[in-house]
Amino acid sequence: MNGTLEISGLSKSYREPVLDHLDLTIDGGVFALLGPNGAGKTTLVSILTTLVRPDSGCARIGGVDILASPREARRLFAATGQETTLDDLLTGRENLVMLGRLLGLGRGASRRAEALLEQFDLAPAGRRPVATYSGGMRRRLDLAASLLTRPAVLFLDEPTTGLDPVSRNRVWDDVRALAATGTTVFLTTQTLDEAESLADRIAVLRAGRLVADGTAEELIAAVGGQRLSLLDSEGIEVRGIDTDGTAASLARALSSLHAHEEELHVALRSPSLDDAFIALTQTHQEVAP
Repeated sequence: MNGTLEISGLSKSYREPVLDHLDLTIDGGVFALLGPNGAGKTTLVSILTTLVRPDSGCARIGGVDILASPREARRLFAATGQETTLDDLLTGRENLVMLGRLLGLGRGASRRAEALLEQFDLAPAGRRPVATYSGGMRRRLDLAASLLTRPAVLFLDEPTTGLDPVSRNRVWDDVRALAATGTTVFLTTQTLDEAESLADRIAVLRAGRLVADGTAEELIAAVGGQRLSLLDSEGIEVRGIDTDGTAASLARALSSLHAHEEELHVALRSPSLDDAFIALTQTHQEVAP
């Protein structure tokens, strides 16, 4: 199973540029694409899933050119959006069997449905109408449906939106298990702790261009420094100063903060992925960890 994604010079404009000569190669694992609204994430995924044609450039999935051979490329990937596409009146098993037959699995659809229900711990619920499922169960069934044809690449858009913490963690476990079997997972999310927890590699898109690419640790380290904060009695920051982490810088920041009310508390905080994301998407500076 070849789950390599190769993107070269990909560009798309809608009056204004949305993607600007994007180059990217993804070779397995969980890849997370982050970016503010309007950065071009949805357009990129729409192109990669053959829903939109780029103005220029090319992309390959498993070595197959998605522009020259879109039908062949579609056999190599599956996509799961924010909203599930399940029939509430059918049981979980009936949903999977129906989709499997539509995808050409024939008599094998029943066996594949049973295997996926077991894999996602949904076998007991498989005989119940989907209308009775919790949000977490629906999301897991949706993931199972995406794997009916054993795709080399799975595109996931905000997979845990609206889920409670327990259901979210279960879906995260499912995603990790998928990646461990060799499926390349292309994740788009606005939840930074989701990207940090799941992704082997993270890229940040800003105005159609990649401004960072690396592990969560590498993106955080590229921002550098520490933040000295004044906190009120509830732990809320009243004022903060970013430092470069050196003793002299910390001393200057502490001196500045110390001039404020004495009942406030001082705290030293290392940067997080949230800090890295804000810095990268506000400054336009390219970072190469």
